[in-house]
Amino acid sequence: MGFADLLNEIGGFGRFQLIHVTLLSIPGLLMASQNLLNNFTAGIPGHFCKIPNITSLAEARNLSELSRADLLRAFIPLEDSKLSKCSRYAQAQWHLLSENSSHYEVSSNETETCLDGWSYEKNEFVSTIVSEWDLVCKLRPLKQMSQTIYMGGVLTGAIIFGGLSDRFGRKALLIWSYFQLAVLGCFTALSPSYLAYCTFRFLTGMSVSGIILNAVSLKVEWIPTKARTLVGTISSFFFTFGQMILAGVAYSLKDWRKLHVAVCAPHFVFFIYSWWYSESARWLVLNGRSDEALKQLHRVARINGRPEMTEKITLEVLQTHMQKEVQSSKTMYTAYDLLRTSVMRKISVCLVVVWFSTSFAYYGLAMDLQKFGVNIYLMQIIFGAVDFPAKLVALAMLSFLGRRLTQATCLLASASVIFANIFVPKEMQLVRTTLAVLGKGFTSASFTCVYLYTGELYPTVIRQTGMGFVSTMARVGSMAAPAVLILDEVLPALPSIVYGGSAVVAGITAFLLPETLSVPLPDTIEDVEEKWGNKSRSFKKQVQNEMVALEVVEQTRGEHEDGKPAAF
Repeated sequence: MGFADLLNEIGGFGRFQLIHVTLLSIPGLLMASQNLLNNFTAGIPGHFCKIPNITSLAEARNLSELSRADLLRAFIPLEDSKLSKCSRYAQAQWHLLSENSSHYEVSSNETETCLDGWSYEKNEFVSTIVSEWDLVCKLRPLKQMSQTIYMGGVLTGAIIFGGLSDRFGRKALLIWSYFQLAVLGCFTALSPSYLAYCTFRFLTGMSVSGIILNAVSLKVEWIPTKARTLVGTISSFFFTFGQMILAGVAYSLKDWRKLHVAVCAPHFVFFIYSWWYSESARWLVLNGRSDEALKQLHRVARINGRPEMTEKITLEVLQTHMQKEVQSSKTMYTAYDLLRTSVMRKISVCLVVVWFSTSFAYYGLAMDLQKFGVNIYLMQIIFGAVDFPAKLVALAMLSFLGRRLTQATCLLASASVIFANIFVPKEMQLVRTTLAVLGKGFTSASFTCVYLYTGELYPTVIRQTGMGFVSTMARVGSMAAPAVLILDEVLPALPSIVYGGSAVVAGITAFLLPETLSVPLPDTIEDVEEKWGNKSRSFKKQVQNEMVALEVVEQTRGEHEDGKPAAF
C-alpha cells in the first residue's frame, strides 16, 4: 500500500484533478511565448543608413518630385540589388539618379559607416530591441546574446528553484514564480537600455523555470499513475498551441514593449488563482507535516464527491500508506550516483549528448525564422502546428519501433534535413521552408521521445535527480543555439553544419542506449546494472561457476584423502 492507493480511494482522477491539471496547464500556453519571444521582440527590420536632411538636399537640386526610395540611390550603394545595410557614400552620387546611369558609374566610390544611425522599415515590425538600440551591423551579435542570456536565466532558475521547492514546497515556489514573471516581465517593457533589458530577461528566465518545474511536480504528485502519460501528453500540447498564439499576439501588436506586457501580464491572474492549489500531500508527509497533508487529502476527497473518506483516512492510515516512501527518502542519492557504476555512467553520458543536441538543434531552427524569407508570423504558426503531427507520430513509433530506434531515427532525420537545406538556393523559398518545418518536426519528436526514454532508463530511487541532470544539459544546448547563429557572418552555412553535426553525433550515440520497450521500470541502481550490464552479469556467472567447480575439486580431494571414492 502506498500513496497511489490513497489517491484511488479519494476519487482517483476526479473533479479535483481535472480542475487542478487544467489550471496548472493554462500558463503553459505562455511558456512558449517566453522561450520564442526573441523572434519578434528582437526581429531585424529592413534598415539602411540614415541620411539627414535628405528632403532639403533634394529640393536644393530640384529633385523633390522623386520618391524617397529613388533619392536613396544617390546616398546608399547597392549590395545584391538591395540597399546596403551598413554603409553609405561619403559624398552624394547625384548622377546615379539619371535614367541611363548605374551604380557602377560612381565618381567617388568611397563609402563610410552609418555615422548618423539607421532608418528602419516598419512594415514587418513597428519597434524591436534591434531598432530601439541599433543592434545591427557590428552590434548584430548582441541580438542573439539577449536570447542566450535569457536561456542562462532558465538554467539558473532550474538549479535554484529546484532546490528551493524541495525545501519550501511546490505551491509556495510556484506562486512566487508567477508573481516574479508577471512583475519583471512587465518591467522588461520599461527597459531604458540594452543592459537593463538583458537583466530583466535573465530574471524572467529564472521564473519560467520555477513555473515549469513546480507545475509538473504538482501535476504528477496529485494524479494516479495510470493517468500520468495522458496528462503529460495533453500538457505538452498546451506548449505547442502556445507557439501559434504567440504568432497571433505578435502580429496584432508588432511592438516589443507592448508584446512583453501582453505575454507577461496574464501571470497576475495565474498568481491570484494559484492560491487555490493544494500543496503536494506527498511532499508534506516527507517533510514531517502529516497533519497538513491529511487536511489536503480530506479537501480533495470532498471536491471529488467522496466525503465519507474524510473519516476513514486518519493520520495513522496516512502514515501507514506512506511508510515505504518515508523509508526510501532517508537514503540520499546525488548526481555522483549517476556516474558511479558502469551501466549508469554509460546511460548518463549518452543521455547528456542526446538531450543537449535535441535542444541545440530545436532552438537553432526555431530561433531564426527570418532567414527563410517567408512572413515570420506565418512561419511561427507553421512551426507550431507541425508539433501536433510530430508528437503523434513519435508516440506511434515509440509503441511499435521501440525507444532506441525512434530516438536515433528522429535525430538522424533532423540532421539530414538540416544538411539538405544548406544546398537549396535562397530563391527556392518553398523548398527551404518545407525542409525547415520537417527539421523542426523531427526535433520536436525527439523531445517527446527523450522525455519518456529518460524516465524509463533511470531507476526510481534516482529518477528525478537524473531528469534534472540531463535537462540541465538541454538548457545548456538552448543557451548555445542562439550564439551559434552568429557564425553566419563567417560562413552562411556554418550554423547549419554545427546544428546538423550535433544531431548526427547524438543519433549515433542513441544506438548505444538499451531498449526499454515493454521492460519493467527499474527501482534501484542494482536493477539497472543487472538488467543491462550483460558483460557484468556474464562475468559474475563465470565467477560463480568457477567457485562451484573449485568447491567440487576441494570436496573430491578431501574424499580421496579419506580413502572414499569420489562421488560425481
